Amino acid sequence: MPRWRPQFQVADIAQQVVGGFLLAGPFVVTEEVWTLATEMGWLHGLATAALVFAIGYGALYGADADRDPERERDVVGIPVRFVSLMGVAFGSVTILALVFGAPATFLADLPAMERFGVTIRAITVGAIFSVVGAATADSVY
Repeated sequence: MPRWRPQFQVADIAQQVVGGFLLAGPFVVTEEVWTLATEMGWLHGLATAALVFAIGYGALYGADADRDPERERDVVGIPVRFVSLMGVAFGSVTILALVFGAPATFLADLPAMERFGVTIRAITVGAIFSVVGAATADSVY
């Protein structure tokens, strides 16, 4: 019998956070990610963010046949579990980047506004890996 909990719980968020931070860490401190983000344009950044959303949704609802987004609580039609997953995916990378001082370390030569844009794009790159970890932890446990 499938193990299905009808409500999204605090424990689910905790699992997402652990998985998200676990896989985000190595990418936040990798110079290649920051160099890649420097060379990316805004269109690349938007496409990367869309990829994070697609991977997250697919991992939560496509890969887990027992989970149905129609049966979950939602916020303006979006399942709370998915909203949480996106918050964790992008939030964990953002927090780690700021705590480690990655933008100042890897982008010190850039003007402040350009550094901000590159940081946003680097966060989207890291979020690809973070969302995989967060969704996996949510689905496995």
